[in-house]
Amino acid sequence: MAAEETNWGGPRPQSGGSYVQGDAGSPGRDAVFDRVPPHDDEAEMAVLGGMLLSKDAIGEVSQMIDVTDFYQPKHQTIYEAIIDLFSNSQNVDVVIVANQLMKDGNLDKVGGADYLHTLVAFVPTAANATYYAEIVHQRAILRNVIAAGTKIAQLGYSAEGSQAEDVVNLAQAEVYEMSTGRVKQDYEAIGPVVHDALEQLDKLQNGDLKTGVPTGFRDIDDVTQGLQPGQMVVVAGRPAMGKSTLGIDFARAAALHHNMTSIVFSLEMSKVELAQRIISAETNIPLAAMRRADDITADQWNTLNNFWNKLQNAPLFIDDSPNMSLMEIRAKCRRLKQTNDLKLVVIDYLQLMSSGKQVESRQQEVSEFSRALKLLAKELEVPVVALSQLNRGPEMRNDKKPQLSDLRESGSIEQDADVVLLVHRPDFYDKEDRPGEADIIMAKHRNGPTETFHLVFLGAYSKFQDMPQDYNSDQGV
Repeated sequence: MAAEETNWGGPRPQSGGSYVQGDAGSPGRDAVFDRVPPHDDEAEMAVLGGMLLSKDAIGEVSQMIDVTDFYQPKHQTIYEAIIDLFSNSQNVDVVIVANQLMKDGNLDKVGGADYLHTLVAFVPTAANATYYAEIVHQRAILRNVIAAGTKIAQLGYSAEGSQAEDVVNLAQAEVYEMSTGRVKQDYEAIGPVVHDALEQLDKLQNGDLKTGVPTGFRDIDDVTQGLQPGQMVVVAGRPAMGKSTLGIDFARAAALHHNMTSIVFSLEMSKVELAQRIISAETNIPLAAMRRADDITADQWNTLNNFWNKLQNAPLFIDDSPNMSLMEIRAKCRRLKQTNDLKLVVIDYLQLMSSGKQVESRQQEVSEFSRALKLLAKELEVPVVALSQLNRGPEMRNDKKPQLSDLRESGSIEQDADVVLLVHRPDFYDKEDRPGEADIIMAKHRNGPTETFHLVFLGAYSKFQDMPQDYNSDQGV
């Protein structure tokens, strides 16, 4: 640590510098760069000393850094002992922490009780603990940068036979993990996992757990508890059935009515067309009037101006880039997650996406898209709504109702999806058959029951809406 960062008394250890050049064989050195990885022993000691002095410092520091942010293993061990005691609402001081370390068989490994007393003596006050915690965290980020850079270089050298785009995606994922400060761990003991599941169940029962991203439809939200983070949701239908409208309805509900950042990737419609649909749906001004300026009345102009004022800071993003590749979509979503806390992704629609590379078949390509979008949903912890075409199967049946097997070029779509919603409008085939009504058939629901939802389709305003509460679903069967 640089001299200007130090404002406490006490002896200065000899091993506290960062980026120290030295022998490649020295302990703790990075063989690739022949340097000691960035760290600051004195800042680590100051953090631990402050935590041993003040319970308030423990609460503040624990929100800023993780055990892996410490470079020295003995400091990681001491930090874990302090946090364990604090989490169990026990007092924390040198004697209590020493006893805890002794119980765990770690006291001698950290230098004994004498070292704990050294940590306390190292800082005269706990007031600056958060300042030193930030230094520790920054050094950890630099170490993550080096680790990510090294891994990316190895990916490049070992990529023989791989698609360059795949390597770029892996590199982007590494940078995303590093920039969010998350440490990859592919395994976890069953105990903590079961504990988390039971805790979630308890919160659900008490109404303390936030539901997922709301769809804007009463019955769908009741069954799904909202679109859940990590889910891939497929909305499928025949052309002109309203699947794009339903996808936009989801985005409108999340962004405009619940202030959740959402992005719509439109590979079919332009930004202006999408904007016209959103305006019509939100203001109840017919979509046809959006395309005929002479039809807009003075009152409607007043409504549009009020809507514009309300919409200016809405966290809804639209991207209509032509020939959009999967890699572009992933990169843009990662950026929005970092800058705007992205909550929902809508892609319209799956069969229009491009991979930019040669594949054996279109079905294989769409299957790769499906799998990649599911992985993206898990990586970013957001629901990804992918719109998809259905084949002509429904038109061959007497009732015209779609089925899961009708997914066009399905490949792994059916397998990867957590929720599949099929859009069916009987009056599309027979104008006298339940005019203005739509069935949203939940053909797959990985985490719950399947059901058919009955909605009103308002084509003139480009939106679906809930049926009245007293609607008798039997008439829709």
